[in-house]
Amino acid sequence: QVQLVESGGGLVQPGGSLRLSCTASGSDFVVNTVGWYRQAPGNQRELVAIITRPGPADYADDVKGRFAISRDDAKNTVYLQMNSLKPEDTGVYYCNADIQVTGRGVSDYWGQGTQVTVSS
Repeated sequence: QVQLVESGGGLVQPGGSLRLSCTASGSDFVVNTVGWYRQAPGNQRELVAIITRPGPADYADDVKGRFAISRDDAKNTVYLQMNSLKPEDTGVYYCNADIQVTGRGVSDYWGQGTQVTVSS
């Protein structure tokens, strides 16, 4: 069974930085497209950044130039480097991945989320 686990969230002051990690664990799988989503209190979950395999990426307009998504396929890990953080970046960040499991085809997986709070 494949699992996604996010880490790296926390409390940071405006203008600060955080790096989130999303790691897939299990056996006999390949991670394809991965997206980072943000859900602020009272809002719907929204796509922040997405990266395909082998690596073209795209971003939501409000994070372009501040966030960078990258992947290390040897570690089955995708990162989200967040710089120049703003209070409106606050929310729970979720990782979503299309994962191909040997003998089972491609399925959609979500992590449990990691809280990011930007506040002075």
